[in-house]
Amino acid sequence: MAVMSSRPAGPMTRTRNRWGEGDRLRAEILDAASRLLSELDNEDGLTIRGVARATGIAPASIYSHFADRAALLDGLLDHEIERMRELIAGADGARAQLRAYCDFAVAHPGHYRILFRRRSDQPPESPSPMTAILAEFQRSLERAAEGGAQLRLPADRAAVVVFMAAHGRMALYHANPTERSAQKIPQFVDELISLVLDHP
Repeated sequence: MAVMSSRPAGPMTRTRNRWGEGDRLRAEILDAASRLLSELDNEDGLTIRGVARATGIAPASIYSHFADRAALLDGLLDHEIERMRELIAGADGARAQLRAYCDFAVAHPGHYRILFRRRSDQPPESPSPMTAILAEFQRSLERAAEGGAQLRLPADRAAVVVFMAAHGRMALYHANPTERSAQKIPQFVDELISLVLDHP
């Protein structure tokens, strides 16, 4: 699982990649964009020039990997979706997964918000990239049922309830200052899991 960096996202110096190491530079660009996003409330302040400065390269070097800002944001979306999916998949059980999801949303609001954007080249009728996260919740609930727990809904529907409720709760958390109490999150997690699962 990728680890959040606490290093400031200002200009950095870097060793020039050798021939054929373009994938490494692409990863460095996405890591720098991710660090910048940590300092922003949302993606609006993310620019090609700022990401280039944070990576330690010229802006023109980014265009070798991302055609424009929209393509960079698409790449960052894929990067963050996979990081969230790994975080959820690595948690032990539905309760731990839900707690990890909420903790991520609280700690990294800019990263969390970008998860819900659609790719610039994505047809309107196609599934959201967040379906990968939904699938992890479903697998966890299926494993709980296989282990003897009683689901109050089929696993696919229970996963939707858990996911949508968690997203709504996090939206309230970020939109309403009176809701910004980390102490309320564990209670929310326990109550939500009890709505879909007996003996979690």
